[in-house]
Amino acid sequence: MAGRWIEQWDPEDETFWRETGEHVARRNLWFSVLSEHIGFSIWTLWSVMVLFMGPEYGVDPAGKFFLISTATLVGALVRVPYTFAVAKFGGRNWTVFSALTLLVPAIAAFVVMEPGTSYGTFVAVAALAGIGGGNFASSMTNINAFFPLRKKGWALGLNAGGGNIGVPVVQLVGLLVIGTAGATYPRIVLGVYVPLIVVAALFAVFRMDNLRPVQNDTGAAKEAVRDPHTWIMSVLYIGTFGSFIGYSFAFGLVLQTQFGRTPLQAASLTFIGPLLGSLIRPAGGWLADRYGGARITLWNFAGMAAATGVVVYASGIESLEVFLLGFIALFVLTGLGNGSTYKMIPGIFHAKAIRKGMRGEEAAAYGRRLSGAAMGLIGAVGALGGLAINLAFRQSFQTAGTGTAAFWSFLAFYAVCFTVTWAVYLRRTAAVAAKPQLSYAEV
Repeated sequence: MAGRWIEQWDPEDETFWRETGEHVARRNLWFSVLSEHIGFSIWTLWSVMVLFMGPEYGVDPAGKFFLISTATLVGALVRVPYTFAVAKFGGRNWTVFSALTLLVPAIAAFVVMEPGTSYGTFVAVAALAGIGGGNFASSMTNINAFFPLRKKGWALGLNAGGGNIGVPVVQLVGLLVIGTAGATYPRIVLGVYVPLIVVAALFAVFRMDNLRPVQNDTGAAKEAVRDPHTWIMSVLYIGTFGSFIGYSFAFGLVLQTQFGRTPLQAASLTFIGPLLGSLIRPAGGWLADRYGGARITLWNFAGMAAATGVVVYASGIESLEVFLLGFIALFVLTGLGNGSTYKMIPGIFHAKAIRKGMRGEEAAAYGRRLSGAAMGLIGAVGALGGLAINLAFRQSFQTAGTGTAAFWSFLAFYAVCFTVTWAVYLRRTAAVAAKPQLSYAEV
């Protein structure tokens, strides 16, 4: 585990990047995507397992929402230590370790998935699956260090998008199993993932690198915690990624509970939204690189509010077709916003360095240092949005039998995110008009 350390790394040097850096960075990106992809699949595993849990399991819809909420919560919490583990142990080393730990929740689920298992056992095993959510934080922190600022939107979007695709892929595997073997064979899903986990770990061993210049910097973490932009971006990331992961966990259960779909019918629709949302995430990063992350994020939240309005309308008239149209549009927009918000993070801290009078490599190094520390915190808080969504659905179905009340609360939150994005990152003040370099509008 001590090998493959790169001693010097300067991606902002165009000659270094062209001759050496780009090839190495891309190689690490591809295998980071693979590991993170499987991590997302394990994290969202219980959104599939609950579809196999028929009446013989004795778990009602509220109990199923609580199971997936448990996995969401643990996944959010472990993102913080996973972020700082990269600097402590090395990106390659931590990728190997974090990939192998996914065997624990996969094997545990294989053992317990049968009628007669206690509900408490299901909750404990669902909690174990949460460690898959941590892979995102360590992977994004690692890849952020490899790429220059001008490429971060694309690289982070591709890394995260490839990871996010783990959500619809595990749902497609579940659909394939339900459609061929039936809803009584959940262990087949787990049998598919155990060897894939081993393969991802082996690729990390032989094809990834550690960066020596990425040192564990507790000062950066403390500075990131104190910086208001860390918490502002956390709120925005709740709106984008929190929505994506929350809806990914809940979509199948909503279809079963509100529209009476069978497990096979629900599974045949569940994967579509997460797939489209994952595929478009790199496009969100690319658009942010070109037009500014704040601008893309602003109008994305407006679109999310409009799509939520469609879902509320569909719930009122009980139209599955209109509901699917609005919900899938929501997924697409969450993916686009995921890419644009994550591009904003390094841009914000680079702009802050310029405001402090830094230039060139000094400003770039400051931006990498602070954004790397902030990403774990922002990712953790954003993932808690997924927990909030599932708890809101649980309460809405318990009290009213539909998810309409939950959707109204989501629409109000998107309006708040729209306002915050405009007020903090796009509103031009007199000071900014006099000195345009002070503006965050291009982040």
